[in-house]
Amino acid sequence: MRTRQKRIYLDNAATTYVCGEALQVMLPYFTTEFGNNSSIHSYGRAAEKALSKAREQVAKTINASPDEIYFTSSATEANNWILRGAVQNHPSKRLIVSAIEHPSVMETCAQLVKEGYKVDYIMVNQDGVINVGDLINKLSKPAAMVSIMTANNEVGTIQYLNTIANLCQKREVLFHTDATQAISSVFIDVKEMGIDALSLSAHKIYGPKGIGALYIRNGLNVTKFMHGGHQERNARAGTVNVAGAVGFGQAAEIALRDSSINNTRIKQLRDYMIMQIEQKIEGAYLNGHRGQRLPNNINFSFSGVEGESIMVMLDFAGIAVSTGSACTSGTLQRSHVLTAMGVSDELINGSIRFSLGRNTTKADIDYTVKQLEIAIKKLRGISALHVQR
Repeated sequence: MRTRQKRIYLDNAATTYVCGEALQVMLPYFTTEFGNNSSIHSYGRAAEKALSKAREQVAKTINASPDEIYFTSSATEANNWILRGAVQNHPSKRLIVSAIEHPSVMETCAQLVKEGYKVDYIMVNQDGVINVGDLINKLSKPAAMVSIMTANNEVGTIQYLNTIANLCQKREVLFHTDATQAISSVFIDVKEMGIDALSLSAHKIYGPKGIGALYIRNGLNVTKFMHGGHQERNARAGTVNVAGAVGFGQAAEIALRDSSINNTRIKQLRDYMIMQIEQKIEGAYLNGHRGQRLPNNINFSFSGVEGESIMVMLDFAGIAVSTGSACTSGTLQRSHVLTAMGVSDELINGSIRFSLGRNTTKADIDYTVKQLEIAIKKLRGISALHVQR
């Protein structure tokens, strides 16, 4: 009888499984409590009550008011909405974003430029931290909004949000942050920190896919993005994914409840894996800030090998990893994040992202590092790129 292959999932930055608690609270809203929350009968009222609770749960994770949370189909939609909504109302027609944003920000900005709007990009250093001097310089001219992600999805570098928000406040420029990767790992208080808008997604915190949220500070005038009905307080048309929102709310509550213990354990595993790779594999270069990074993120470049080849060999060994963000790993385009950080083309091509999760164990790390050693040794042995030293 054939033994089942060991399977290890180290791509939690791409997506996570739906945890049991979130799944259980969602199930009735697919079957017995299936009402449309816009309906005024009992089915609709039950759905609206569930939606209100979910809104409160999500709001609590960032210390927002429930009426500042708008459910969307994804963080990608939330990013599109806030960038377009902010710039269309501002006489400057100008946005300021970092050079390492998620594709949903970068592609939206590229499209806005085609439509006649202006976008300025803030440079980052070799660790992926934004250049504050560059930001200050770009804030010397009028702008509608600054958008800088809380933590990078590829290399895990966490930005200094307080500093950025303070600079924006002093110059009366709105500040938006994409907190999709960071919401269960980084402390965020939108009121205390002066954040005007923030994007979220459920499937990065063990909630369902197909549901996200946008926090918009009360009082902000943001143009409507989806047109049709009067859902989400007439701000975002479309029948709300009640089951998804309920799962999002439960996942957010759990993430907030268990963040301390989970992050401590995962950070220990992260540091252990980084140490093991650096000790056992020659020509391994850690990407991103060594300390100021997400507790579950490990991004390495390996000289003399292709990242795609490493990923395929690890997959054969039952290990799921990524060569970058899930939104770009299916293309042949080089990582714009590593490029902005000044990483060489060779090392960009040899980059792999490992992202740990709640179920990751030390045994998983040991097995992965061992298989990584085997894969790189084999690939370097057949690669003309690798020069023996």
